[in-house]
Order: sequence, then structure tokens, then C-alpha cells
Amino acid sequence: MDKNIEEILELLWVFKEHGIPARYDKIVAKSKVDDTSEHLAEMDKKGLVEISGDQMITLTAEGERVGEGIVRRCRLAEWLLSNVLELGKDEWESTACEFEHILSEEVTDSICTFLGHPPACPHGEPIPRGECCKRFSKEVTPLVMNVTEMRPGESGRVVFMSPKNHGRLDKLSSLGLMPGAVVKLHQKQPTFVLIIGETSIAVDHEIAGEIFVKKMECHD
Repeated sequence: MDKNIEEILELLWVFKEHGIPARYDKIVAKSKVDDTSEHLAEMDKKGLVEISGDQMITLTAEGERVGEGIVRRCRLAEWLLSNVLELGKDEWESTACEFEHILSEEVTDSICTFLGHPPACPHGEPIPRGECCKRFSKEVTPLVMNVTEMRPGESGRVVFMSPKNHGRLDKLSSLGLMPGAVVKLHQKQPTFVLIIGETSIAVDHEIAGEIFVKKMECHD
């Protein structure tokens, strides 16, 4: 599908998500696409939108489906680039805008599963659920999970950490808690106790929530 049309569909979907009336003049003014009016006319012909006599734009079922997919790809890409690759905000925002136009549905589901089906993007906006999320709720264990989701006795290899400040990251790293390290959850109450090799580390719930691991089979 044309990239410009996808951009407009994304904008219309976000308007609907936030309950904002999609008036024709407002969409044209808000859109960053050149010749938005011409693209809207094409979208109307293709059955992606309906433009009423009072100049209100409504997404059709197909338009909403496509728009939701674009938003899903964008927000998942933002999460990946921000939390895993740790790019700066300007870079992950602009790169995610490119990713949303090139990721296939299969690749998108793979990324979502790898990330553990994150519920929201770095901006706090909800990430639309995909088929992989529906399967996950019933039968699939995510490849990446938060330490707080582990059970005592389970082990995992640290994939990434997202501490609120670098000082905390440096402190955890000095204790051996870094990407690639294998940790075992010993207990969850009253604090989380992680075992790394022969070392035990006690962390509170907030810090545990900033550590993401890929679960490993336990061999006692």
C-alpha cells in the first residue's frame, strides 16, 4: 500500500482512538502528507474511508484494520528501539516511522513475542493486540519476560535492563547483573533475591521490574 495512504490511515486511527472527530479540514491540516486531499479521495474510492456530506471522515472496517496494523507496528518498533537498542528519543521516533511501513505481519508478531507482548509504547500509548498476543494469553510463554513474572527457582538470561538512571545501571553491572548474565530467582518476598553464579543480590520490586530475561530450562 502507498506509504502516504498508510500515514493518513494511521492519523485517522489515532483520532478515533482518542475520540477526536475526524473532520476533513482538520485531517488535511494535521497530516504531514503532501496532497492529502487527493489521497483521501483515492482512499474513499478504495473503500478505506467514507467521507460524509458534512465533511466527516469515517474509517471503514478495512481502513480500521489496516490503520490498527500500522499503529501496532509503529509502537512495537518504538518499544524495541527505545528499550532494547537504547536509541535516543529523536532517533527511535524517526526510525519507528520507517519500520511501520516495511514490517510484515509475521515479522511484527515475532518482534512482539520476543519482547514479551508489551502493553504500551514508550509514550504510554497502548499497543494494539495481535494474534500472537491472543495465543500468548492461552498457550504461549513469551521469549522475554520481566523478572517479576518469574517464579522462584526459575532461571533466565538477561536480555536487557531499563533502569531509570545510569547510576542504578552501573551499580547493578558492578554486581554482575548485565545483559548475558544468567540469573536465578530465589525468592520474591519480602524482596526479590537473584542468584548470579555464587552471588546473591536483593532488589526491590521496582528494580526487578526493570530487568528482562529470556527464560531458560532449569537443570538442578
